[in-house]
Formats: sequence, C-alpha cells, structure tokens
Amino acid sequence: MATKASKLAARFMISPAVLLLLGWMLIPLCMTLYFSFLRYNLLQPGATPFAGWENYYWFITDPSFTDAIINTFLLVGGILAITTLGGLGTALLLDRPMYGQGIIRIMVIAPFFVMPTVSALVWKNMFMNPVNGIFGRIATGLGFEPIDFIGQLPLTSIILMVSWMWLPFATLILLTALQSLDQEQLEAAEMDGANWLNRFWFIMLPHIARAMTVVVLIQTIFLLSIFAEILVTTNGGPGTATTNLTYLIYVSSLLQFDVGMGSAGGVLAIILANIVAIFLMRMIGKNLDA
Repeated sequence: MATKASKLAARFMISPAVLLLLGWMLIPLCMTLYFSFLRYNLLQPGATPFAGWENYYWFITDPSFTDAIINTFLLVGGILAITTLGGLGTALLLDRPMYGQGIIRIMVIAPFFVMPTVSALVWKNMFMNPVNGIFGRIATGLGFEPIDFIGQLPLTSIILMVSWMWLPFATLILLTALQSLDQEQLEAAEMDGANWLNRFWFIMLPHIARAMTVVVLIQTIFLLSIFAEILVTTNGGPGTATTNLTYLIYVSSLLQFDVGMGSAGGVLAIILANIVAIFLMRMIGKNLDA
C-alpha cells in the first residue's frame, strides 16, 4: 500500500503539470473577462477606460445576436441529428462481416482527420459549386437546374460540411460500443424468435445508449464553436443566415476592432457552453444510474 510520504511525493511531482495546465486555461479566461469590462478598441489601443457591463449590453442588443443564437442551436441540432443517426447506421453496417472490412473502416474514419478549412473548401468548390461542382454536374446531366447550395441553402450547406467531418467520430464510438455487446444475448434472442428489429430495439439500442449520450455531449461542446467552415465559405452570410455566436465574436473583435465587446461575447459563449455541458452531464448521470 502507498504510504503518506509516497502520496505526498506523487502529488509534488505532478503539481508542475497541473499548475501549467491551470495557467494555460485560467490566464486567457481571466484576460478575456478583464477586457470585457473595458472600452478596448484596436484602433485606439491607448484608451481603455472602464466600461462596466456596457459591452455585454451592446453585444446582447446587437441586431445580429438573436440570429446568431438561433443559428448556433440550428447548427448544433442539425449536425447532431445527422451524425448520431448516421453514425448509428454506419456502425451497424460496419459491425457486419464483409470483404475488406479493415480498409473500409479506415476510409470511413478518415474524414475526421481532415482540417476544417480544407474540408470546407473542397465541399464549396468541388461539390457545391453550381457550375463546376459534382452536384451541379449531376443535376445538369439529369436535366435539372443546378442548385447554388452556398447562395440558396447556406445554413444547410454548413450543416452538411460539418456533419461529414463528425460522422466518423460518432461511427467509431458507436461501433466500439456495438462490438462490446455479448453476442450470446443476440443469439439467444434469435433462437427465441426475435427478429432483427426487436433485437436492435430491446438489446442493441439499450446497450449503446450510454455511448450515444457521450457522442452527443462531446460533439455539442465542440460544435458550439464552429468557425472555420463559416469563415471560408459564407463569411456569416448571406446577411446573417450563417452567423453563429462564434462568428459574431470574430466580427466584433477583429472586423469591428472592438476587443471589449468581443471579449464580452466570449464570456457569454463560455457561460452558454457550460450551461449546455452541465445539462448534458446530468443527462449522462441519469443514464449511467439507470
């Protein structure tokens, strides 16, 4: 058993890494909170008087704020629906024995390792371009009018781009959960006359429910800060059609040069992310206790 001295020595040895990690997280957070109470404009770097809650007020009352919040939740909800259901279907297919199974799994997981900017540019120019894109060529070949996805369906286009990147993550987690299922339960249910739908609904789905909750939690935290795909494809437009909270913070800080108001938006984004994370963690806790 570990003695008291060995425990103290272990804590002393790990403390530099813990302090470094805390500093890495807390210093930017404290700086953001500090700037959010200042009238700090990059065009006037010397003038930084105390602004109080003024930055928060102007950020919340910005005409684009309501659209940004709605778009944020539409993006997160749409991507979660596609990746969770699509990941479940893909995991069920990959769980079956097939020729070249290892290569197919690698190809399915590969999009998760593509940089968001590269992925967005490929989708914008090679797939969704109404003139030279693959979708446009297919529509023209079938006798239909090509759709300008970025111009006519901007938010849907962003959802499809990001879903393509996150689908492998959901597939990998759910496939791992499926493979941990005891095959004897499925064989026993099949011998008792249960069809595939009943085996899926009463055995597979309850078994992977926790994994699905973890997928939703992890993806939600990351999807609240979607930025690169919007920047390189739509720039938040047309109008505010694809402006989410993260992009609105970017506009305030780096396009309007108002670091104070951008920092206030960053603090609000942190609060929103924590509220969502706490809510989802409570859901996970109930699921684990069930």
